[in-house]
Amino acid sequence: MNLICQNVRYLNWPPGCEKHNAFAVLPAWNEDVIGVKSFTYFPKNSDAGFDSLYSKIMLFSREHGVPLALVDGTSVTFWRTAAVSALASRYLSREDSESMVFFGTGNLSTYMISAHLSVRKLKKVTIVGRNTDKVASLISQMQARHAGVEFIACALSDVEISVKQADIISCATGSSTPLFKGDWLKSGAHVDLIGNHNNDRRECDTQAILNSSVYVDSRTNVLNEAGELLIPINEGVFSEADVKAELAQLCSGDVSGRKSDDEITLFKSVGTALSDLVAAHLVYKNQ
Repeated sequence: MNLICQNVRYLNWPPGCEKHNAFAVLPAWNEDVIGVKSFTYFPKNSDAGFDSLYSKIMLFSREHGVPLALVDGTSVTFWRTAAVSALASRYLSREDSESMVFFGTGNLSTYMISAHLSVRKLKKVTIVGRNTDKVASLISQMQARHAGVEFIACALSDVEISVKQADIISCATGSSTPLFKGDWLKSGAHVDLIGNHNNDRRECDTQAILNSSVYVDSRTNVLNEAGELLIPINEGVFSEADVKAELAQLCSGDVSGRKSDDEITLFKSVGTALSDLVAAHLVYKNQ
């Protein structure tokens, strides 16, 4: 397969400003189609009544370069992000996993929880969020979609207890600091991290990385922008060579996933142009 997957970003970072505006172009192609995802991210847009993220994916024929479709990139991003996490969980979480702690109540939350439920027969999902109204709303939506699964809210004071009992911990937040401690992870737990895309921020601490067998969606992308790995690397306690494999290697069978029921596994995803291409092509073929 002739495949190119690359992220090209144009960023405007005002000095001393943590919340910057961004424009990104992510091209990829295979033997069937060429795709280019373009998106803008303006975090202060809500102040003016606009969405913070706008995204489109253009598809072209690989054979002749003929334009095929313009696909909504925002919805594709939601679906493919959740699908990638669930796919990784299929290889890395224990098959008998019954409980999950989910951090976050944003746009991705319903997609993420449903995706994890599609690959594991979870009996309980504990939701952690700073806004109690959003947590309650998310629980109501999930209960309506997934009968037989217990959805409960977790008080911030009870996060440690919940994490220590969880088989799967999934995080989709904008947090700049770790949401839990690595020492809280029980034997056999699986950690899924998708919220952070900054090299100086992270959703887990260094100990969680050191306690886990670490897998990623893309070495190139993760080691360019994910503080979860870059901070431990800068601390001198982790290295690029310590990353076990990419998701593609798990899918191809070149690398096996979980080795034992006691192993702690961790999957860090920041997104790839390839996953956007595949998802958008699927939308086009099923229109």
